Amino acid sequence: MDTLRLYGRSMTMLIKSQLQYPVSFLMQTLAQLVMEGGEMLAVILLIDRFDRLNQWGPGDLYFFFGLMSVSFYLTEIFGRGITGNFPYLVRSGQLDTILLRPRGILTQVLCSAADPRRITCIAVGVVSMVIGSNLSAIAWTPVKVLLLAEAIFCSGWLLMGLFMIEAVMCIHSVKSIEITNAITYGGRSACEYPSDIYPRWLRMMFTVIAPFALVMHVPASMILEKPLFGWPVWAAFLTPLSGAAVFGIMYLLFRKAMKYYRSTGS
Repeated sequence: MDTLRLYGRSMTMLIKSQLQYPVSFLMQTLAQLVMEGGEMLAVILLIDRFDRLNQWGPGDLYFFFGLMSVSFYLTEIFGRGITGNFPYLVRSGQLDTILLRPRGILTQVLCSAADPRRITCIAVGVVSMVIGSNLSAIAWTPVKVLLLAEAIFCSGWLLMGLFMIEAVMCIHSVKSIEITNAITYGGRSACEYPSDIYPRWLRMMFTVIAPFALVMHVPASMILEKPLFGWPVWAAFLTPLSGAAVFGIMYLLFRKAMKYYRSTGS
């Protein structure tokens, strides 16, 4: 609980500090809105061109896009310390000061940055989910609400775990490894759509290596009452836990990598 209070206070201070320059914050936030709006426009154009993608109708595609946007940008707001700040901490030598403090390394890194500009991206995602829900005529029940909450929560753990791949590689190489973006940002773009529309090798990648299909698509398909892979309903409550498993594995690798950390001397 003490760690959660520390994290909450850090996030509050970081967000307040960015709001000290309201015009700059507003302009950057609007820029994020335009960028995410452009991605949603791609979905709109796809729906305008094709009536269906396999079993998925227009409402289904809006729902998948919205689920990914909400999950991804929530993670970017509160996990910015590891998603964007960690390579800088290593290169600049500031990670040395973190190692001297009586707190966990990962906790301090997460408390080092926040990105409230992403709130407009989340708003676009919420709008997309509402549109998708209406078009697909989803009959919401407590079970479906619970499935949606679990999918978003576990997606955050999955994304944090995937972003930690870059952190682990950065410890050994000092510089950030851009190829990791193929899994994180590339995975986000690809998995805005149901995984079963892709070739077999991509489906395997997003099921086994970066399991977006298990964490997001299986629960979403159950909510839409179009079970993915023909799995039963109870599977939708278990598959999102793979996100927490990915984070747990990467956390262990992160701790192991820190044993080999060498300061840049900056």
